[in-house]
Amino acid sequence: MLFSIAVEREILMTGIGGQSVQLGAQVLAQAALLEDRHVMVLGTYGGSMRGGNTDSTIVLGDAPIESPPRVSRAWSALAMHSRFWAPVAEKLRPRSVVVLNSTLFSEPLDREAQRVFDVPATRIASELGYPLAGSMVLVAAFAGLTSLVGVESLVAAMRAALPPYRQQHADSNDKALRAGFAAAPANAAPAWVDA
Repeated sequence: MLFSIAVEREILMTGIGGQSVQLGAQVLAQAALLEDRHVMVLGTYGGSMRGGNTDSTIVLGDAPIESPPRVSRAWSALAMHSRFWAPVAEKLRPRSVVVLNSTLFSEPLDREAQRVFDVPATRIASELGYPLAGSMVLVAAFAGLTSLVGVESLVAAMRAALPPYRQQHADSNDKALRAGFAAAPANAAPAWVDA
């Protein structure tokens, strides 16, 4: 008799308040739900909304999730900025998938210990004319690298996640998601097979 082993993927996302880290996490989580994955999300904020730290933990699984959304070890991380990177780096397992917004990330890191992918998310978003959509670029690049979710699920999730007073940004976020998905090598660090 064959037994299926459930796979859970822990994703840490960090940045500075105002970089849309929380929206990026919600989009990734909702896209996973659209693809019939199990999801838990926990967003945390520093002492100030803009300029302080903002982090999110997303746990995705192909079966009901056993890990709480507060994890001590993680499979992957996305960093919009290096300012609050150190606490996230401490939680990464060896050979974790790390996707950096290379436009703003300046902290040195051990590239031998992790699978690091540099994506100039802020630059790509700015070149599209939407400099505030950097988190959408980074989340989509991560999704493409890991085959965690597809780009159409990301776009649908983003449109559902935007509050009514932000709907004017839907089309620009759509373009940013598609550009981010195309900016990274597809399936370079697959999520749903043992790496």
